[in-house]
Amino acid sequence: MSHTENNTAAIYARVSSTTDRQNTERQVIDLTAYANRNSLNLVKIYEEHISGAKRNAERPVLMDCIEYCKGNHVGTLLVSELSRLGRNTFEVLATVRDLVDCHINVYFQKEQMNLLDGNGKPSLFTPILIATLSTCAEMERENIQYRLNSGRRVYIEKGGQLGRKKGSVKSHEQKEEQYKDVLAYLGKGYKIADIAKLTGTSTSTVQRLKREFQIR
Repeated sequence: MSHTENNTAAIYARVSSTTDRQNTERQVIDLTAYANRNSLNLVKIYEEHISGAKRNAERPVLMDCIEYCKGNHVGTLLVSELSRLGRNTFEVLATVRDLVDCHINVYFQKEQMNLLDGNGKPSLFTPILIATLSTCAEMERENIQYRLNSGRRVYIEKGGQLGRKKGSVKSHEQKEEQYKDVLAYLGKGYKIADIAKLTGTSTSTVQRLKREFQIR
């Protein structure tokens, strides 16, 4: 089925407030109107009230939405803006790449942009977007590394010692709690690379957890 023939669509709407101060109504109305104008068959609407600081793995509605789109071959995911797909550049980039790899188009209302064209191929803006996000992610990595190195220098200059304190190795139960999202995906049979993308965890950590918890 070509992208042109697959006119199914889903909406993902999110606001940061968990109170009545904000709601997803406007996002849903605007994106539904877009779907109607473009003859898209709206099959599912996902609405989530959760902090923008949460990792994607801690956003159950977003995770359900992405998996639904993959499992049901949804043609287009409609969102109000890029920031809905991640708390930072790293997560947005990973999510965008994941969806493009699965041949799922994403329409961003604020940016007025589609990831795929009518033939299911990356649009003119997609390589530019991914390159821009990759550059921003690299800059973020460098800034984080700079701050870490600077913090270490100050700490050492003040007499601090690096390395784990005795008895600081995490217990099996602590790892189970910290990496519960990774373990859940492993239990469902997800690929290690996909789990790393969805949870923001390194592939080596995912592999280590798989061995340690003996998940097949």
